[in-house]
Amino acid sequence: MKTINYLVIILCICFSCKKPTSSDNKDDISKTPQLSSIDTFFPEEKTKVLVVGTFHFNYPGLDTHKIDETNKIDVLKEPKKSEVTELVNYIKRFKPTKIAIEALEGYGWNTKYKEYQNGEHRQKRDERFQLAMRIAMDLQLDTLYPIDARTLSNDLWKSDSLFYDSLTSKIDWEVKDPYWDKAVKYLDNNEKEISNVKLLDYFKDMNSRKNHNFNYGLYLTGNFSTGRYQGADHLSMWWYNRNARIFSNIIKIKPSKEDRVLVIMGNGHAALLRQFIEASPQFEFIEFDSL
Repeated sequence: MKTINYLVIILCICFSCKKPTSSDNKDDISKTPQLSSIDTFFPEEKTKVLVVGTFHFNYPGLDTHKIDETNKIDVLKEPKKSEVTELVNYIKRFKPTKIAIEALEGYGWNTKYKEYQNGEHRQKRDERFQLAMRIAMDLQLDTLYPIDARTLSNDLWKSDSLFYDSLTSKIDWEVKDPYWDKAVKYLDNNEKEISNVKLLDYFKDMNSRKNHNFNYGLYLTGNFSTGRYQGADHLSMWWYNRNARIFSNIIKIKPSKEDRVLVIMGNGHAALLRQFIEASPQFEFIEFDSL
């Protein structure tokens, strides 16, 4: 009997326990202090920015990776001429109020734009004419904003070339990197395909997050890790710095929250500009393929 009584007591204790309900959990959570959202401290509406990363239509040959002559297209001849029109009409869906271009201040680009409005420069292949000026004129915008910048490495070299050389003298510029070799194969194949696909489709792929990250990743191969940090320092003073300055110039345009800023730059810049714009409390990054 003692054993039975003991078991009965245990069972009674167990069944007397109250099982917590979902409402109890909600009450507990509601009483827990919550952190304030970061969003409550900044304006809900931000200036929308569309970055259109592009290849250079006139092939100036200034990039590290050189394009084979057989893979170059002519945007002034069919079918690419019509494809440029399709691309322009697609970008105009963004309805930009300000257009920023890859150009240094002081080189007369707004004078060139006025000349373009008067019928000049229509046969120039440069994307600043074929995209930026064409879109600006169609939307009756009166100003282009040159936002390119020279780099800190350029400033340091001009100020003291011997000092700058000491910062980069240990970099192995000829180092072999299997990842760069793989990238070159991709780039070569990509350049062959541009002739066979529509420019709009090509631009949608080129301006995807995956492609932007790949493009920026190319700068993290090769000599980047050589010279006891000098390769990394060089990238910081040169490429990262240039794009940080470009982003600074976008801010200096002083767009309002109602503005819609179109940025047309070589696609190598687009990955870093994406990072700056997405992190900025002032701007909203608009995905190219969302138009």
